[in-house]
Amino acid sequence: MQLISVSETDGLKARVFHHLSAYLEHGRPEPVAVGLSGGGDSLALLALVCEWAKGADRSVLALTVDHRLNPASADWTAQAGRMAKQLGAQWCALHWMDAATGAGVQSRARQARHGLLADAAREAGATMLVLGHTADDAAENHWMRAEGTPVGRLRVWSPSPVWPQGHGISLLRPLLSERRQTLRDYLQERGLVWIDDPANQDVRYSRVRARLALNGALPVERLEASRPFVWKSRCRPEAHAGVLRFSRRDMLEAPDRILAMALLCVSGGTVPPRGARLAQLKARLAAGEDGVAVLSGTRIEMQGDDLTLMREAGEQRRAGLELQILQMDRPMVWDGRFSVRIAEPDWMIMTAKGRLNRLAEKHRRDLSNLSPAARSSLPILHNIKTDQYVPAWSMAEVRCLVAPRFLTNCLVDADETPQESALFDLWHGETVPTALFS
Repeated sequence: MQLISVSETDGLKARVFHHLSAYLEHGRPEPVAVGLSGGGDSLALLALVCEWAKGADRSVLALTVDHRLNPASADWTAQAGRMAKQLGAQWCALHWMDAATGAGVQSRARQARHGLLADAAREAGATMLVLGHTADDAAENHWMRAEGTPVGRLRVWSPSPVWPQGHGISLLRPLLSERRQTLRDYLQERGLVWIDDPANQDVRYSRVRARLALNGALPVERLEASRPFVWKSRCRPEAHAGVLRFSRRDMLEAPDRILAMALLCVSGGTVPPRGARLAQLKARLAAGEDGVAVLSGTRIEMQGDDLTLMREAGEQRRAGLELQILQMDRPMVWDGRFSVRIAEPDWMIMTAKGRLNRLAEKHRRDLSNLSPAARSSLPILHNIKTDQYVPAWSMAEVRCLVAPRFLTNCLVDADETPQESALFDLWHGETVPTALFS
């Protein structure tokens, strides 16, 4: 079995700088956001990013999450802050405040970490979060999947895995072809000392068992995954209303995951449909029948070669979508589909289903180009003091996240490298106009 060398450090900076420059742009005003645990991988990453940033005219923001899973975590967090400042980076500590015990704590901590990092990166204006996953991590994930642990496949670039906290944030892993030992050799050469978490030796965790099973061996074939099927989408977003249109023919040619992702994005959900129900929908599409289907909170209208996906308003209400009070100047994601920010107090957001007749005639005309089914799932606002009902976009800054989320996930399989400005434009380039279809 051929093994990759664990001792080479020559060319490390050149390889990592190549990945950074492929995705991150020189001279942008927002900082490069880097996840820093204080361990060897993340510390090496931060050192390399800080060195790259000097030549790229960029600042660096290191983000450390204190999970409170170890009595020494506060000290580790403070040490990570000292490391970041020593390397010339800005630094921010983030704290997981939920219960840190019980079943599935590692999985919950991972989800919380991604959410906290995404929020902090977005607040700083970043669209990419740089993480220190290595070739060893990729091999360990491969071993864990083979053993039945539900972990994802690591890629150099991918959308954030949490929703809706991760909207607008992508992950960049420029160390994914590097060995863990190579990074430690680099740190030793620079005289940098990292933190060793004793949890990395705890065999109760599947990643530790994977590490012990691999025992430093990293077969080349485990790192060389064939390129996935690339689907050239002709997705047609409809007027910022969370509606996606496709050609039935295109969707039948696509892998099942593309249809599942489209349904997931339109519904604003977090778990894509799989199994028999997805296969049944695909069979109806292949049979060429017209009609309506509902799956995973999405209404699918089939007419000839046209396929229209929209949020199913009945499922929306049955899922328990609650009335929520908007906080002034604090953006929130509503129903997993719309980002909403308002500058005035006393407004509550809710679904339009059952309330469209409370809108003024002008606002009902604005919606007239949408089908009744699509109108009913849109957000409207209710003023608690005046009892006024208005479409959300007439009082607030509203961005529809459905199409950007779908297109960003399709980029994972595309034969191209998305850069910061393109991703920023995809997520932030347009807001819903005051008159929705003006």
